[in-house]
Amino acid sequence: FPPAVFPLSCVVQNYSWGKVGLESEVAKLVASGDPLVQIQPGQPYAELWMGTHPRGDALIRDNRIPQKTLGQWIADNPACLGAKVKDAFQGQLPFLFKVLSVNTALSVQAHPNKELAAKLHAQFPEHYPDANHKPEMAIALTPFEGMCGFRPVEEIVSFLQNVPELRVLIGEVAAEQLERSGSDDPRGVSAALRVCFTRLMKSEKKFFVDQLNMLVKRISQEAAEGKDTSGSNGDLLLRLHSQYPGDIGCFTIYFLNLVRLEPGEAMFLGANEPHAYLHGDCVEIMACSDNTVRAGLTPKFIDVLTLCEMLNYTPAPSSSKIFPAAQSQLDPSVYLYDPPVPDFTVMRIEIPASIKLYLISAMDSASILLVIQGTAVGTSTAAASEMSLHRGSVLFISANESISLHLSSPDGMLLFRACCLL
Repeated sequence: FPPAVFPLSCVVQNYSWGKVGLESEVAKLVASGDPLVQIQPGQPYAELWMGTHPRGDALIRDNRIPQKTLGQWIADNPACLGAKVKDAFQGQLPFLFKVLSVNTALSVQAHPNKELAAKLHAQFPEHYPDANHKPEMAIALTPFEGMCGFRPVEEIVSFLQNVPELRVLIGEVAAEQLERSGSDDPRGVSAALRVCFTRLMKSEKKFFVDQLNMLVKRISQEAAEGKDTSGSNGDLLLRLHSQYPGDIGCFTIYFLNLVRLEPGEAMFLGANEPHAYLHGDCVEIMACSDNTVRAGLTPKFIDVLTLCEMLNYTPAPSSSKIFPAAQSQLDPSVYLYDPPVPDFTVMRIEIPASIKLYLISAMDSASILLVIQGTAVGTSTAAASEMSLHRGSVLFISANESISLHLSSPDGMLLFRACCLL
């Protein structure tokens, strides 16, 4: 039998928003995963892709295996996915696993549901390259900031009252409609919110740039005088404006929740949820798709009409955007992030220093294992030889295969395992 458990060498994407050199968790993982890799001090290391995506198909680091990439290997050995996953996802690995190191904000965006994705792909294949939905989840590795979902209406109303430049862009009629909707039925609130957000996003370029410049000037002066600018969300505004001057996305901070995650906390982004990652390092998992509808904080193609039409306009507090992990009943070292989509699940495995032998258990799904900290030697009946595991190691584990870890680090291990639990 060919080995069904093997190490991978994964593709790095050097997007300009990434953290630079060894400030990047991606760079640190890659450097410790492969000592031959030279990290360039001035280069951004934004994303590490662990999966079979055609723009970043992982290389197999086992010269006894004839296939060069994970995508080729799965195509030749589809049973490795597990029977249910293979049937449900037409013989494809259903997720893409990543590490992100975010230095400057990513675009304000949302991902379509399956129905909309199919429609957009048929109409504009150059902008929407596939027909799949793209739910995703980010789990913080370092303190992580992002925007996610619409704020409670009273917070947005407070900004409308404290930020006259925002009110001018939205217009008095729409602003008053939202102010009155507070005690309304939820549909009235969502309708008023949609009108306000759409008015903002569709405002004329020259008009909003003038208002933005006035706002930035006012807040810069207030900050210089030592005044509290939190009523205008001043710190975040100045930061985003320095990264994307003159960008409409700077105003979205008055509509979207700012969510701060501590390491181990997660955000789940379902279809039509507006979001933008702002800063920090995370592991991310998503369905296999490149479909992103963008509206700001980006030089890329923006599709304001589609975005404003598709968004979920249900306001909710930022605390509700933190997705909880459940500790496993069977194994106290495992914390499960199991979102309401079939495509993926993530396990965080924290092995305490007191445990010297640990079993990565078999499951009926292929999985990808990433080592964040600690060292061990892995043995498996499905691997051709012992595997040395350390920070930055990535392993592919076929369905129904297990690995015994013989730990050799004094401070335990931290692992993330991506899989599909149908």
